[in-house]
Amino acid sequence: MALLRGLLALVALLPAALAAPTLEARQSITALGASTISGFKPYTHYASTAYCAPANTLAWNCGANCQANPTFKPIASGGDGDGTQFWYAGWDPTLKTIIVAHQGTDTSEFLADLTDADIFRESLDSSLFPGISSSVTAHSGFADEQAKTAASVLAAVKTGISKYGAKKVTLVGHSLGAAIALLDAVYLPLHVSGVSFQTVLYGLPRVGNQDFADYVDAHVTSFTRINNEEDPIPIVPGRFLGFHHPSGEVHITDANVWEACPGQDNTSDLCIVGDVPNIFDGDESDHDGPYDGVEMGC
Repeated sequence: MALLRGLLALVALLPAALAAPTLEARQSITALGASTISGFKPYTHYASTAYCAPANTLAWNCGANCQANPTFKPIASGGDGDGTQFWYAGWDPTLKTIIVAHQGTDTSEFLADLTDADIFRESLDSSLFPGISSSVTAHSGFADEQAKTAASVLAAVKTGISKYGAKKVTLVGHSLGAAIALLDAVYLPLHVSGVSFQTVLYGLPRVGNQDFADYVDAHVTSFTRINNEEDPIPIVPGRFLGFHHPSGEVHITDANVWEACPGQDNTSDLCIVGDVPNIFDGDESDHDGPYDGVEMGC
C-alpha cells in the first residue's frame, strides 16, 4: 500500500516534471573534458570500496578497488552492513587528503523506500549540527543513519589531521552512502577547522528540503554529484514531497558525455531530472554504473 501511494503521488508529479527546460539552462550546460573526468576516478574507486567489509578496508586488501589507490593509509572503519552501513576513513598521500567513505544499499529496496509518499523530513539534530536553522530539514532515515557513525567519523578525521598533518578532507559515497556523506559534508565543518573540504557523490538521492539545498550551496565547498544515464535514484524522493537537490550535478548521458548541469534540479534532458522525468523511465541497472568504467560494489 505504501508503494502504491508513492506511485500515485509520482504520477501526479508528471506534468511538472515533463515541463520543457529553459533555453538558458540548455545553453549553460557544458561537457567535461577527459582530464576532468579522469580526475574523478580515484574517488569513484573509494566510493566503490565502501561496499567492502570493515576488516578488508582496515587492512586495505579489498582487491581491485583497493589496488586502484595503492598508497592509501587506513585510519578507521566500521559498520555491519545491516543496522549500520559500512564506512571507512584514511589518508591518501598521493591526493593529499583524508578520505571518508560510506556504503550504499540494495537498489530495488532503496527505490521502493524512497517512492513512499509517507516519507517525512526532520530538522537536523542541534547537538550534531549546532547553529543550523530548524528550517533546514533532511530525510529522517538519512539523518538517523548519519548520526550512527558521526562521532566515529569525526574522531577518525581528527586522527588523520593530527597524524598526517592533513589540510583537506574528501567525502565520498554512492546511493545511501552518498546521502550519508552529504550530511557528513554539512556536519564535519561545524566541528573541524583549519582544513578544506571536498565532496564527490554518486547516484545521490534528494536528501533535504529547499533550505537544506540552499545551505549546501552556500556552505559545502567543492561539491559534485554524479548521475549515470537513466538512474532513477537521483530523482527521488520527489520534489512534490518537498525535497530538492543542491547544485553541482554532473550527468553521464547515454552517449557517455559528462555534462555539467547548473542549478539545483536542472530540467534539461541533458540532466537527470529531464532525462528521467519519472521512475518508469528509469533503469535501476544504471545506478551502480559504470562511472568511467567503475561499477559500484566490492
